[in-house]
Amino acid sequence: QVQLVESGGGLVQAGGSLRLSCAAAGRIFSSYAMGWFRQAPGKEREFVAAIRWSDGSRYYADSVKGRFFISRDSYRNTVYLQMNSLQIDDTAVYYCAAQKSAVVPSTLQDEYDYWGQGTQVTVSS
Repeated sequence: QVQLVESGGGLVQAGGSLRLSCAAAGRIFSSYAMGWFRQAPGKEREFVAAIRWSDGSRYYADSVKGRFFISRDSYRNTVYLQMNSLQIDDTAVYYCAAQKSAVVPSTLQDEYDYWGQGTQVTVSS
């Protein structure tokens, strides 16, 4: 069992930056992938970014490519999402998730096994 706790959300002006953290309690095996998803009001949850735990390979949604950066700290069992050049459309609840068996990290939320409680990111004009 893995428990995930996100932190780092908040209110930021458009063009600003935030860094989200996701601390995992429990063993993260090399077969895992860690992902970030987000859900804006009235919209479905969507994939943002993912990282393969074994080698750090990164995957991004087109909407955040070049602005967001996902990384991991294996020693601290923590995943980060650095968000730069934030736009109003980035406003959402951001969720961290873990996929137990990931040759290639999935962009589909149904393939993730563990979820955090979410952290709110609000981008103002």
